[in-house]
Parts: sequence; structure tokens; C-alpha cells
Amino acid sequence: MEGTGGGDGASAATLDQWRQFSRLFQFYLDKTTPHAVYRWIGTAALVFLYALRVYYVQGFYIVSYGLGIYILNLLIGFLSPLVDPELEPSDGPLLPTKGSDEFKPFIRRLPEFKFWYAITKAFIVSFLMTFFSMFDVPVFWPILLCYWFVLFALTMKRQIMHMIKYRYVPFNIGKQKYSGKKSSAGSSSSGSRAD
Repeated sequence: MEGTGGGDGASAATLDQWRQFSRLFQFYLDKTTPHAVYRWIGTAALVFLYALRVYYVQGFYIVSYGLGIYILNLLIGFLSPLVDPELEPSDGPLLPTKGSDEFKPFIRRLPEFKFWYAITKAFIVSFLMTFFSMFDVPVFWPILLCYWFVLFALTMKRQIMHMIKYRYVPFNIGKQKYSGKKSSAGSSSSGSRAD
């Protein structure tokens, strides 16, 4: 009977440590949000490590294929608008279809940060899977590679046709600068100064 009470305290302490770790992890994850370039450089290094690991062990091609399909799925979400005008007409923000329509910004179904986070987690999980031989299923990898390229080409063709049909571009090059009316206050204040 005495041992049961001690187990509850230990599990509560473990749960409290997990919550503390979760808060700390979320804090540092939130701090990386404005640093997109550095985040993607870190992910590129992780991709390089994964590719090096797969090349070195000459296996885990089925894991790489599954990773490629998952990334393709994420890419479709990243390139798609939040509200697809083809599927659900709504009263919310829609993509402009005519030149006279009001400009509405492109809102992604999968934002860039969540896209990056999902890809990074996927590469970490895939990298860890390469250390367990049960995931090394023997396959003829050139067939998987060709099949993935066919899937990629067909999916991107469909997505590009959707972009052309509804006239949207899912990328922006930065904040647009508008040249508004110049105020005449600056010129009148300089004329009233005494030299």
C-alpha cells in the first residue's frame, strides 16, 4: 500500500517535467519563426545528412520513397490556397478571377512555418528509421524513383493548371511598396524657417 502513493508522485513529477520541456521547446521554436533562411539552412543540412546516411548504408529506399510522398503532399498544401474556389464557394476571402476584382492576398492552406516544421520532423523521423533494420525493405529503387517522378510531374501539372485557371501565384517577393501622394507639409515647413 505504501508503494502505490509513491508511484503517483513520480508520475506527476514526470508529467511536470514533460510540460516544462514542452514549454521550453515551444519557446525556442517560436524564437525561430522570423529567421526563415536559417531554419531552411538547418533543414538543408539535415537533408544532406539523411542523403549521406542512405547512400552510405545503401538501403532504406522504401523509407525515402515514403518521405518523398509525404513531402509531395506537404508541397501541395503549401502551394494551394486556403479556400479552394473549385471546391467550396464561400463568403470569405476568395482569389480574384478578373482584373477588376479587388486584390486579395494569397493565404496558403499550409503556412511556410508549418511546412518547414513538418518537413524537418519528417527528415528527423526518417533519419532515425535508418538505424533500425526492420525498415530496410529490399526493393528495386529505380522503379520507386521513376514512379515518384511520374507522381510529381502529374501532381505539379494539376496544381499549375489550377493556378492558371484561378490566376494566382503562391509566391511573393517581399512587401510591395506603393508610391502614395507626397505631403506638402514638408515643403511648407522648410520655407518658414529663418536663416
